[in-house]
Formats: sequence, structure tokens, C-alpha cells
Amino acid sequence: MKTGVLRVLRTTAASWWRHRELRRAGQTGLARQLERKAVLRDLGYLKQAASLPNAHVICGEGGTFIHLGWTTVSTFALIERFPLATLAVARGTPFIDIRPISDVIAFANLPCVARDGSVDPEPSGSGKSVSLTTYIDMVEGLGARILNDPRSHQSA
Repeated sequence: MKTGVLRVLRTTAASWWRHRELRRAGQTGLARQLERKAVLRDLGYLKQAASLPNAHVICGEGGTFIHLGWTTVSTFALIERFPLATLAVARGTPFIDIRPISDVIAFANLPCVARDGSVDPEPSGSGKSVSLTTYIDMVEGLGARILNDPRSHQSA
């Protein structure tokens, strides 16, 4: 792991309001321990994002979400204010920016990305799931912007 990534994660952990309050109250040791835990947790999320085939980051008006199979990490902030998501995208995790989508009804009716790699044979309707590449095709058709597109890595 590069030192720049660790520096961002440490800074983020130290800036969290609970850790700052502990430091102000003189509980520096506890603050450091909790910050270490936060950094290790976030490193785990980054490793998962790099290793899982359906992991992706979505940014919309409601915030940014890192989808890691059965786990989702989110914040109400946009990607520019969510260091973990920014790091994941910088390290190659597919990024789907849904902010340009104007047809929210069509977007809401899209199937989900398969969490475990399995795909429903009939990918339509509520509760259905599709592969990440199929999902990207669908949201791109609605106007989403894609970075780190996994479809460009597939052979034709």
C-alpha cells in the first residue's frame, strides 16, 4: 500500500469528530487506538474494492456509495468529499456517476448489481440482479458517466 493512501486514511480517521473530542479530553491513547482501527477497516474496504468483480462506486445527488458485494460503505457527501471512495476510484474501482441522469423513475426501476456474482436469468423486475457490466450498459443508456469501465478490459 502506498504511503499516500495511508496518509489520507490516517488524516480522515484523525479528523472524525469523535476522535478529535477524545484528543481534546486528553484521551490521546484511545483516540489513536480508534484511529488505527478505522484505518485498518478502510484498508480492508479498499482491498475488497480491488479484488471483487462486482465492486463499484456510485455517486448521485444523495451521496456516494461503495458497493462491495454484501457490504455497502456510504456517506451523504459527494465523491470529492468522501476520501475512501476517491481512493477506491483512483486505484481502479469502477465509478458510476448517476448525477446526470434525469429520468429517476427509469433509474429506480433498474435491477441491482449481483452481490455474489450470480445473475438472474430474467434481469427485469423488482429484486432482480445483473452483472456489473450489464448494469453499466443500462445506466449509461440513461446518461450516467463511467470511469474505470470494466467493459474495456473484456475481450470482444
